[in-house]
Amino acid sequence: MQYFKALNVGRKRVDAAHMYLNEITDGRGMPAMALADSVNSSWNPVGEEILYAFVDESSGFVLTDQSGYILALVDSRGYSKAVATGILTEQREQIESRLRADNIKEYTGRVILPA
Repeated sequence: MQYFKALNVGRKRVDAAHMYLNEITDGRGMPAMALADSVNSSWNPVGEEILYAFVDESSGFVLTDQSGYILALVDSRGYSKAVATGILTEQREQIESRLRADNIKEYTGRVILPA
């Protein structure tokens, strides 16, 4: 796919994930990655599916603060489309209940966060 087409498709998917994340985190969501890896000079947008993952230091990331988890809405390959930081344990439980009620499945693979 050409770069600009992939970017436009990816932006639409990021926008949808960002809006949903804002809804469930009281406006704390931030957009993340619109493009996934490129293969053979072909650009790929992030995937259409929305899965969730809570990230903490046990996931291999070094968080710059001690304020809880990062919640990432990702595609099936782990590319982050929207993130919210500073999710506390109590908030995580409430948010996770909402995600399950909305039939959003948990992603258990390697999460790819924006650099």
